[in-house]
Amino acid sequence: MKKAHFGGLFFVLRTVPGLVVFSARRRRARCGNRDLHPLRTIRTILIRFTGANNMALAAHSDDLLASYGDREDAMRTYLEAGAARAATLGNRGPVRYGPDGRLAGDILEAYWRTGFYVFTGVVQPAELQELEADLNAMWARLPVTEGADTDASGKPALTTENEAPTLFWSAPLADPFGGTDLANGRHPARMFEPRPASGAPAKSVYLILGILQFSEACLRLYGHPDLLRIAAAVNGDDFTPFNEALFVKQPGIGASVAWHQDGVTHWDSPDLDPGTHGFNFQVQLYGSTAANALWVVPGSHRHGKLDIKAMVERAGSDRLPDAVPVLCAPGDVSICNRQTVHGSFANASPDARVSLNLGFHRRRSVLGIEAGGVHNEVAVYDDARIRERTRVLGYAINARRAHYPHEATVNYAPLADTLNEYPWNDHARSDLRDYNTLDLSI
Repeated sequence: MKKAHFGGLFFVLRTVPGLVVFSARRRRARCGNRDLHPLRTIRTILIRFTGANNMALAAHSDDLLASYGDREDAMRTYLEAGAARAATLGNRGPVRYGPDGRLAGDILEAYWRTGFYVFTGVVQPAELQELEADLNAMWARLPVTEGADTDASGKPALTTENEAPTLFWSAPLADPFGGTDLANGRHPARMFEPRPASGAPAKSVYLILGILQFSEACLRLYGHPDLLRIAAAVNGDDFTPFNEALFVKQPGIGASVAWHQDGVTHWDSPDLDPGTHGFNFQVQLYGSTAANALWVVPGSHRHGKLDIKAMVERAGSDRLPDAVPVLCAPGDVSICNRQTVHGSFANASPDARVSLNLGFHRRRSVLGIEAGGVHNEVAVYDDARIRERTRVLGYAINARRAHYPHEATVNYAPLADTLNEYPWNDHARSDLRDYNTLDLSI
């Protein structure tokens, strides 16, 4: 039995034939100089697997922890309708390859048609347990409060030696970016902020950048052969890294992410197409429900830069009528086009979502481009800069090869002749510190 503690709640993973069972247990935790009481005892969630292409994924919209006030009925209806719309899209299933060894054509068609795809069962239970163990250890080392230099045990906190921006905090159920100029103002409309239950912490971590330097399990997953083969199919064999992050949507307090389209640099380019600004993988540790998932407006990546504020105004609320949730089971991996209109609601549900984001670009979208200012300082992305950032992928491939010696290794074209220059050892561990200052944001 494995336990993960997020925001004062134990999440217990038990494996049962045909079932993955998630529950949360009541506990008390210290938060700064006061006790943090869990919001309430959480019921057990059952997600039943009846085959890779036929699984029951519940919205759980009938069990919201926080008050939506007079919006509660409308929100419940919206979650259920969104989950029903998602089921009609035909964009989920296991990773499959054609006779040529490339990603199956119907998968690519569904991705380019809708702007996202859910690959089921990519990460196996043993690797999920390794991820959970690493993230538990990392979580225990977070600063006890925002700005603190020590963790809850009084030891130096996880990020005390980092210069790069790493931890992002939010008030419970808040929208930190919506309606502000942050991130180049790409989140123009504020999300509704439900009322949290009494006893919620003043602030909690919801986003960790540069995650690969803190978790070898996350680094190894970054080199997963299926993920690299998918990235090559979508962005070309010479694809480049973008950035990596961990999103934690704690039950009853997790922050929202306002509707937005990622990307800044190429919107006015005559060469803009639906894949110009790349994509993000989301690896799901505990799965996702309609209440805590990433939501996407299908097909919106094909229409250039959209007026999101006007979309919200026409809808009369943050419940965009055509959006759907990206529903996942534990170990599923979604791929989401960065040009889609996407976002997530505050997690007023009893279910945690823990998502590892891994972003990738086309090489031609970054080579010779002057960009940055969101995830990294403004810079010109020449060959040397791209190669330096790509070393992290070399470490990941070699770390995975050492840990899974019987697994087939993907030939990543840009490192085909130099992969042995990036062995996974103590020097590599040190070299990863603040690696995300070299992210390739466009």
